[in-house]
Order: sequence, then structure tokens, then C-alpha cells
Amino acid sequence: MTSQSQLAIGAHVDQTDPIAEAKARDTTLVQFFLGDPQGYKGPEIAYARGADGLRSDAEAAGIDLYVHAPYIVNVATTNNRIRIPSRKLLQQHLDAAAEIGAKGLIVHGGHVNKDDDPAKGFDNWRKAIEATDLKIPLLLENTAGGDNAMARRLDRIASVWAAIQQAEGAENVGFCLDTCHAWAGGISLTDAVEQLHAITGRIDLVHANDSRDTFDSGADRHANFGAGQLDPDEFAAVVRDAGAPVICETPGGAAEHQDDFAWLRARL
Repeated sequence: MTSQSQLAIGAHVDQTDPIAEAKARDTTLVQFFLGDPQGYKGPEIAYARGADGLRSDAEAAGIDLYVHAPYIVNVATTNNRIRIPSRKLLQQHLDAAAEIGAKGLIVHGGHVNKDDDPAKGFDNWRKAIEATDLKIPLLLENTAGGDNAMARRLDRIASVWAAIQQAEGAENVGFCLDTCHAWAGGISLTDAVEQLHAITGRIDLVHANDSRDTFDSGADRHANFGAGQLDPDEFAAVVRDAGAPVICETPGGAAEHQDDFAWLRARL
């Protein structure tokens, strides 16, 4: 586990110049989208020096890059018109993230339709892992809402994780814990890390976010640290216990993010 003084805390930023964004926040890690988070068009590299340039410039600056897959990726669904394009999009983003030397690609767990057996969604995850070339780690993120979600409740996370473990390539799948999603999704922060470690054996990244909404509300609305519903000590304890790199996906720009970093470091 990383000592708290060394714990890396970064933020989700615009992808045009992630290195400048990292320097503006005085951090060594950033996360961003490659292209439209709501579209099937595929990844785009906005960095002026292209994918190779971003890779070499980030390495030279000592900055770790993480990529968030589009929100619309849903490899769990039984709807072929969504699942098949989702798999293609996931592969495209893994390829692009690998090209820029990203440490991981974060993806939401997706959901099945109301009348579907959740077991079909779990098995679709297994099939997706087997069908995908995981050139870099794929980090499954817990989500905040939806009764049919694959990664909202602990029992579903356990089932989807177990299905993934049956797939060839499972060793390249990690876990991303989002604090706002856990709270809004009805996972108690008191023992969230312990429960998730018991299921997955690993937490590779933390999305540190306060929540504008109440416990188990199902609402995915992030707040700056101390401005939401999370108990400050519980929030800090989750980050501390997870012992993984931290990405803040909170509102604002460099100044607001630096305030969030300072708030968190003061409590670790």
C-alpha cells in the first residue's frame, strides 16, 4: 500500500493537452476521454503531437494517463444493436489508450433490460472479455443507478466479477471504486473497501467524488469535496484503505481540483 504522503491524486481533464492540465494541478496523473463520451464514432486523439507524441511527452514529464471509455458502452445488454457496437467501441478505446501508453481504461458495468435475467448480463461480460484484446488493464467501475445495473450493488458486482474470472484474459481486468457511485448506489462507505476487496481482491483506481445526493438515491451527481453528502472521515478512510491512485471527477478547473486535493490530503 502506498504511504499517504506519496498517494497520487489527480483529476479528470480535457484531452487536448493532458500534460499541461496535469502541470496546472501540480499532479502526476490525469484521466480523460478520447472522443465523444456519448457517441459511437470511436476514439479521437486531440493532442497536437498525436498518439505517439502524447505517449513520449507524458513519459518524459512523469505523468500517468488513464482513459475513461464512453458512457454508452454496455457489453452486458442482451440488445444486439447496443452490445455489438459496444464491444467494438471498447476494443477501439483499448487500442487507442494503449497507443498513448495509458495505465488503464475505465469502463462502466452497464445493465440488462428490466425483463432480462441478470445472469445473461454476467455471461455477456465473460464473452466480452474473451472477445477483447486487453492490451492494457481494463478497470470495471461501480455505478450509481439502475435496478438492472451490473455493478451497482455488491451482489451484482460479485456475480459479474465471478463471470469475468472464467474468461481468458481475466488477469487484465481490474477494479475502479467510485465513492459517489458507491454512496448513491447504496454501498456503505464504512466497509466498502473491505467488501470490494473480498469480492475482487483488488482496487486499482479510486474515483474520489463527493455526492450531491443522499445515500442509495441512485443519482450520479458529483460534488466537490466537503460540499456533498459524504461524511468527511468516511470519505477519506475509503481513499486511504483502497491505497490506489486517485482521480477526482469533481466540478471546476485546476483551482477547484487543487482545493479538492488539499482537502483530501489534510484528512488522509
